[in-house]
Amino acid sequence: MALSRALHFVFKVGDRSKTATFYRDVLGMKILRHEEFEEGCKATCNGPYDGKWSKTMVGFGPEDDHFAAELTYNYGVGEYRLGNDFLGLTLQSSQAVSNAKRLGWPLTEVGKALYLAEAPGGYRFYLVDKEQPPNDPVQKVCLAVSDLQKSTHYWSSLLGMKVIERDEEKTVLMGFADTQCKLELHNIGGTVDHGTAFGRIAFSCPREQLADLEALMTKENQKILTPLVSLDTPGKATVEVVILADPDAHEICFVGDEAFRQLSQMDPSGNALLDKAMAEDKSDVWFAKHNKQKASAKV
Repeated sequence: MALSRALHFVFKVGDRSKTATFYRDVLGMKILRHEEFEEGCKATCNGPYDGKWSKTMVGFGPEDDHFAAELTYNYGVGEYRLGNDFLGLTLQSSQAVSNAKRLGWPLTEVGKALYLAEAPGGYRFYLVDKEQPPNDPVQKVCLAVSDLQKSTHYWSSLLGMKVIERDEEKTVLMGFADTQCKLELHNIGGTVDHGTAFGRIAFSCPREQLADLEALMTKENQKILTPLVSLDTPGKATVEVVILADPDAHEICFVGDEAFRQLSQMDPSGNALLDKAMAEDKSDVWFAKHNKQKASAKV
């Protein structure tokens, strides 16, 4: 998987307004682009839901060279059950720590110059209290695994990630390049529970490698959730993706890099589009008027 790069992690969100506050005002990320969809994604980007949904990409800079968060919002779902699969995203920003303290966002000191903050929905973010670097502040994403050796083999031997640091008993830190966001696998010594909030980590590779990747996974009897498929975004580039699952069923998206670079161009109106969508979202009002509650994907 030469020339692969880490792109983003997908989070399902039930409260778009509180979530926007956390990423924009606490972490200090920018809205890179916002897109609305009338029906579910062919590659289940929004989870196993068929209705209207939105995608908001947030990060510290352009997706060409910054790791982003993809926030997927299903209009009819108000909450999700968190599992033990996603263990946290670590970023370096003393400004984010200051923002959290100023806004009264709960912070827990968990180490020297290290704080834990939770995004709405319970997703963990570890904030390193040091000056934000000139390059991407996002350092790593940590995922739980049940068998560290088996998972390391999958990610390194099959997907081509380089092992950077290794603690045979507990963790392995990996990456496609030293300058990119890293993946940390943490052995929890038990079953990985994905809940209903399960996310997805995304990488890009040259388009011509997608078919080879699918063929390799078929040959190795590994799980392919979505075979090579084209995904359309209204008014933007069409991308091709393959969706895989690792030994613990963590979802992994590989997308053709050339088209994704076109699709992921920063949209100057992204912030306004998100605010407009939130202002026009009357789903809470509708459910209250009909004496109903939004669906809870807690089970």
